[in-house]
Amino acid sequence: MKIIGIIPARKGSKGVKNKNIKLLNNIPLIAHTIKSALESKIFDKVIVSTDSIKIANISKSFGAEVPFERPKYLSTDRALAIPTIRHALQKTELIFKEKYEIVCMLQPTSPLRKIEHYHKIFRKFKKNFKNYDSIISVKDVGNYHPYKMKKVINNKLIDYKKWPIENPPRQSLPKMYIVNGAFYIFKRKILLNNNSFKGKKCLPFIMSEHDSINIDNENDFLLAEKLIKII
Repeated sequence: MKIIGIIPARKGSKGVKNKNIKLLNNIPLIAHTIKSALESKIFDKVIVSTDSIKIANISKSFGAEVPFERPKYLSTDRALAIPTIRHALQKTELIFKEKYEIVCMLQPTSPLRKIEHYHKIFRKFKKNFKNYDSIISVKDVGNYHPYKMKKVINNKLIDYKKWPIENPPRQSLPKMYIVNGAFYIFKRKILLNNNSFKGKKCLPFIMSEHDSINIDNENDFLLAEKLIKII
């Protein structure tokens, strides 16, 4: 089965200016994802979907392919991931006249993936390929648990979800996870036929808090700079 890694990286960024090419540990942020993807030797092709000539040139210099320019309607801050990756897959298949049975979205904002993560997650997906549509990386929500969250209605603080005990200790609550942005791996047909990354049956791939940094603002960037030095 042919496998494609798609890295979406548009030029606009509100949380961190020029985020995808901002230097992290002396190389552009996007380069961390490109390098780890190529070094994993998992993919038949690693491509970057971007609307930026600068991002395209940097991506090529680190070994990724940029066979097309992302259209403007998929480059706004409201553009969704699924149509962006769908467009990238279809354009790449058309250009190279190849079909990729497995698609992996790799967000450049998750720079702390290790080679072992690639091997473990793909091994797990291939082992369960017949029975599952996808596998997505997650992390424990920690203290940000739904049963500890509140909403404000008519100026009143209301529990988001009811639990028998008020202010329960985290250890007493059921395990909950949140996507960490590192890996979205799915079958081609799920994306094209169901317009979904997840499908009906999705495997979890649990990653540690340390490896799950997802850069959205300047504080995340500063934390990533510290964490990347102790990997």
